[in-house]
Amino acid sequence: MRLLRYARPYAAPLLGSVVLMAIAGAAHALIALLIKPIFDRVLDPTTAEGPVPLFTALGHTVTLQHFVPSAIHNVWTAVAFGILVVFLTKGLCEYAGNYLVNHVGYAAVTDLRQQIFERVLGQDAQFFETTSTGQLMSSIMNDIEKIQVAISHMLADWLRQSFSAMGLLYVVMQTDWKLAVVSLTLLPFVLIPTARIGKKIRRSTRTAQDEAAALNQILQESLSGHAVVKTFQAEQHESRRFAAAAARLKSASLRYVALQALASPVIEFFGAVTIVALLTYARNQIKAGSMTAGEFTSFVVALLMLYEPVKRLTGIHNIFQQALGASQRVFEYLDRETAVRTKEGAVEAPRLREAIRFENAGFHYPNSPDGFALREVNLEIRAGEVVALVGPSGSGKSTLAQLLPRFYDVSSGRITLDGRDLRDLTLPSLRAQIATVSQDTFLFNESVESNIRYGRRSATDAEVREAARNALADEFIQALPEGYATIIGERGAKLSGGQRQRLAIARALLKNAPLLILDEATSHLDTESERLVQRALSNLMEGRTVFVIAHRLSTIRRAGQIVVVEGGRIRETGTHEELIGGGGIYRRLHELQYLEGDAE
Repeated sequence: MRLLRYARPYAAPLLGSVVLMAIAGAAHALIALLIKPIFDRVLDPTTAEGPVPLFTALGHTVTLQHFVPSAIHNVWTAVAFGILVVFLTKGLCEYAGNYLVNHVGYAAVTDLRQQIFERVLGQDAQFFETTSTGQLMSSIMNDIEKIQVAISHMLADWLRQSFSAMGLLYVVMQTDWKLAVVSLTLLPFVLIPTARIGKKIRRSTRTAQDEAAALNQILQESLSGHAVVKTFQAEQHESRRFAAAAARLKSASLRYVALQALASPVIEFFGAVTIVALLTYARNQIKAGSMTAGEFTSFVVALLMLYEPVKRLTGIHNIFQQALGASQRVFEYLDRETAVRTKEGAVEAPRLREAIRFENAGFHYPNSPDGFALREVNLEIRAGEVVALVGPSGSGKSTLAQLLPRFYDVSSGRITLDGRDLRDLTLPSLRAQIATVSQDTFLFNESVESNIRYGRRSATDAEVREAARNALADEFIQALPEGYATIIGERGAKLSGGQRQRLAIARALLKNAPLLILDEATSHLDTESERLVQRALSNLMEGRTVFVIAHRLSTIRRAGQIVVVEGGRIRETGTHEELIGGGGIYRRLHELQYLEGDAE
């Protein structure tokens, strides 16, 4: 029912498909009714004239002549005309109904995929740390594909077969209801095992989808990290991992196939039992003159035709169970509450004019294996000031920076922007004020221009080029094969490290945010690239409040305030000269770096 809610906006075409499939089902049942006059009237010359009764409804006998022009009196001509009209009507209604229900199915599933994409994209950082990329991709693509098959193709078939079954059931009941009841007593022996099989199919589908996600994860990691795989000559290891995951997926998929195929022989066996019993009964009835050959043939044909929709419906039931198994993970993602979100009553963030303050701020990572936490952090970053964070690896510098755009929320205390708690501000307006350049620059497999414009989609071409010039990137961009239109490859693979960093700086420049976070922005660069990036960063930092995280102390000497973090606490604050003179942690780090430099 939850899946079908996504079809609600498309109620009109869905209703149209139901009506058309109902007409197609009635036409399918009429085919069985036309068997009787063929045997009793057309093939018997002595009864070739007069009206041809088909069925009785509401106390009135409906004849074939009700469906054919009055000019047609010959029984054979009427029957032939009726056959053509029935098949034409059935074909046209099935075609139109099938198109409409598929339109509804594809539209509804497209909406569902868009909703889960937006929901997943809006999750907090903790979600992405605990959920693999391969698993997410498998859910958004493979799981929803299973749902799409059920809602579009199988829903159309379900409507078609359901109405056909209802029409044929009416035919067998009005021909000989006692015989029909006896014949249909075997249906529970078919439907009950099918329902039990369906539950097992749902479980096996979820298992198969989880194995597909695991395979997807290995594929994604092996391809993204191909350089590492080759460097460590791990091709055979990755091949074995992939083969093992593929074998598990094959096993789970074959279990599903075995369960799905089990319903067909069950139905066919009980169908054969029914036919044998019917033939025995009919032989005696025809001998006694209680039933004509045409009536019996019509009944048997209708019954045989009825078993086909029943068989198809059990298969469709299994496909729906498969979709339900696939939808389980999809709805888990949709139902997951985002830990970091805009709360009710939040206001737009003002443009930073005074200061950002950490007031007894504390934070710990949920389920952190080492129990790391930030404790009692008190820090003021005044508007226009350059504040540098230094300290040993794992001390909490990057965590502090991630609290500013609310990738995480503090566990205790608060962080304020011009006196307002960040949690009282809307997320979009807060993040609009922050630009980031990190050591792990992420660029998209799009053009250079598109990557720079990511900072502000509405920017003009002139503004994009101005940002590139200020980032010292325009010269190398112009030298690319297609200039600003050059596609740079996955994560900017066609560019050097320094070029990628300068594009990231251009992107941040174009955003023109008042608060800038620089997270080890030059740590992986050679001397020449670092010099160019430092010049570009100087242009970027001008007139902004800057939060710098750096290992190389030489890069932050001129910071207005240097904050030393160790073990999740702020240990020292001051200028470079003050901290050197203080003889504490900063001086020790400074001396260690110079000793390393002398050793080199």
